[in-house]
Amino acid sequence: MGSINVPWIALLLQGIPEGIAVVTLAFVIAKIPLKWNRILLIGIVLAVISYVVRLFPIPFGVNIFLQIILLFLALTWLGKGDFSLSLIASLVSFLALAICEFACLALLMPVFGVTPETLFTNLVIRIEIGEPQVVLIFIAAFLLNKFKPK
Repeated sequence: MGSINVPWIALLLQGIPEGIAVVTLAFVIAKIPLKWNRILLIGIVLAVISYVVRLFPIPFGVNIFLQIILLFLALTWLGKGDFSLSLIASLVSFLALAICEFACLALLMPVFGVTPETLFTNLVIRIEIGEPQVVLIFIAAFLLNKFKPK
């Protein structure tokens, strides 16, 4: 157990966009209107809280559970979402993130010859390999929003 050192630039270029993408998807799943000021605020807060939690010597992954709970609370209170739908949206959004992250890493690492060690030691490559998952989450959110039943 130990803290995960995440440079602040990774928070700005990867953590915050990822948080905003996950919140956007959650809003769509929870059938909450896309109010960008709220989405940006929640996404930034989730990313910053995750960043701060990772600085403490706690087990890896605790930050994800905290983010799911905070997203659920944000959807129900700030987004005025339905309780059950907000819970499902929180869980499904982070599941989608995990699936996209796994798929992108599994596809892009061999294509570009990136090793796990490189991801931990090269910040630029870590951010570049992580960006496609953010784009995929945004695409999923917008497609789901566009084609959801009215």
